[in-house]
Amino acid sequence: MGRILSIDYGKKRVGIAVSDPLKIIATALDTVPESTALNWIEAYLSREPVELFVIGLPMNLNGSDAELMPDVKRFARRLEKFNLPVAWVDERFTSKMAMRAMVDAGVRKSQRRKKENTDKISAVIILQTYLQTCELQNINK
Repeated sequence: MGRILSIDYGKKRVGIAVSDPLKIIATALDTVPESTALNWIEAYLSREPVELFVIGLPMNLNGSDAELMPDVKRFARRLEKFNLPVAWVDERFTSKMAMRAMVDAGVRKSQRRKKENTDKISAVIILQTYLQTCELQNINK
């Protein structure tokens, strides 16, 4: 069984999270510079079976595409070389949710200021949202 790899794309950094093989739990993996993200993903795919990418879809509050959307779509096209399907999840509020999760977990302020921590936790939230959506769809069948 393959895992699901979640991506919170940013022009500077890419947050990455992964599911367990049973696709129940999302876990933060890393935050990597955007310039090395594809190489990082390729190395990960050589070690672990992955069956799907889930990418955060940047949207404005009114549901329109956010300014980052063309860059995210371009990055998704670059992922096509891995021949894996891509699913999209609305990522509105994930950064705020990530910050709240760190506060609630008692993470020190100095660690919360590190954007890379927010990015990988946002990737976890994106993946957990996808996993919960799939679970709800299975329950309603």
